[in-house]
Amino acid sequence: MTDGDFDVLILGAGSGGYACALRAAQLGLSVGLVEKGNLGGTCLHVGCIPTKALLHAAEVADSARDASKFGVTATLEGIDMAGVNAYKDGVVSRLFKGLTGLIKSRGITVIEGEGRVTGPRTVTVGAATYTGKSLVLASGSYSRSLPGLEVDGERVISSEHALRLERVPASVIVLGGGVIGCEFASVWASFGAKVTIIEALPRLVAVEDEASSKALERAFRKRKIDFRTGTPFQSVKTTDDGVAVTVEGGDVIEAELLLVAVGRGPSTQGLGYEEQGVAMERGFVLADERCRTNVEGVFAVGDIVPGLQLAHRGFQQGIFVAEEIAGLAPAPIDEAGIPRVTYSHPEIASVGLDEATAREVYGDDVITITYDLGGNGKSQILQTAGFIKLVGLKDGPVVGVHMVGDRVGELIGEAQLIYGWEAHADDVAPLIHAHPTQNEALGEAHLALAGKALHAHS
Repeated sequence: MTDGDFDVLILGAGSGGYACALRAAQLGLSVGLVEKGNLGGTCLHVGCIPTKALLHAAEVADSARDASKFGVTATLEGIDMAGVNAYKDGVVSRLFKGLTGLIKSRGITVIEGEGRVTGPRTVTVGAATYTGKSLVLASGSYSRSLPGLEVDGERVISSEHALRLERVPASVIVLGGGVIGCEFASVWASFGAKVTIIEALPRLVAVEDEASSKALERAFRKRKIDFRTGTPFQSVKTTDDGVAVTVEGGDVIEAELLLVAVGRGPSTQGLGYEEQGVAMERGFVLADERCRTNVEGVFAVGDIVPGLQLAHRGFQQGIFVAEEIAGLAPAPIDEAGIPRVTYSHPEIASVGLDEATAREVYGDDVITITYDLGGNGKSQILQTAGFIKLVGLKDGPVVGVHMVGDRVGELIGEAQLIYGWEAHADDVAPLIHAHPTQNEALGEAHLALAGKALHAHS
């Protein structure tokens, strides 16, 4: 006997889970959505949305500090973290209220509590048991740490703790120079803190094209953000004033706080996946290109599946699975075509292959062009530096777009279309881009790749 039978039973209501629920309901399927926390998951409550709110507050602080550049008389008197947090929490609250109403209006059954897979397509929540003709695993991720590094929430903190800080730290060490680490480093530097990033890999945001990493590093140096790449962490101890971090080689770096930003792990432990025969690897659920696990009728989406841990990836996978269950046979998602954005100052945005990967795949057929934002009117108005780098093939399509500069994240939609439609430079060059916009820089880059460069020095 079960307490509820559904066409689709979903464990987890983050970006992947709730997208799957909404699309499945839209397709006329009955949906049960199990969630132990709030609808929206990590992205809405302790990830994408609140961090980007902080980054916008940081942009406002920089605008006030640099107002004289634009002939505006203004001063930055300080950062009111209570006010910043009220603004941030207000954004989250409005989106949460909207999502809750949307879920309710679609007739989706929300099952509150911690769920555990206890049988074939069966989830137990408390004393109740629910089944689905299809089961979708979407349990999300958590902030990882390193072996022997204890996050105490006071001196050694995770990104979740960082979002709740009621003060701007005088100094902070960021352990990890990936997306999360660089975004928080950017926020705190704008708020006036002394920031040091420690990264074991050879460069910041190492998953991006090397040129993008180097541009971000130059910008961070200019902003007085210290960073040590190729520098593994060894240990940390608390001091009277904060923390003392020892890195490989014996150097000790001191600060008020240590933010551990070494990535996110899959939230799968203790949820009954392995016991029910679901194939796993290092805590991740293994799934094929159609998001199917090895167990019949069981799918997996989002951060628990190996690959990019991005909210929009999980969201699209959730839609895909709902359509797959409904028999619509959707096209598989191209992982390389998933857009990537780091919302630091400056931003990094990319889609497709970086130059190194493209050369591994295509060899000498790879051609590249880099268009400097110095030739773009809107970028000069915004006083931002950076570039658009295209990775293309001789007599072939553009296979990668890489951008650095303030607000370039807003250009990634067109870049994704160019990559997704396998456009050649000559296909994009005739398109008219409004003037003055940063989108013009994408057009100019494609003109250059097509051998028709105008606003660029030969």
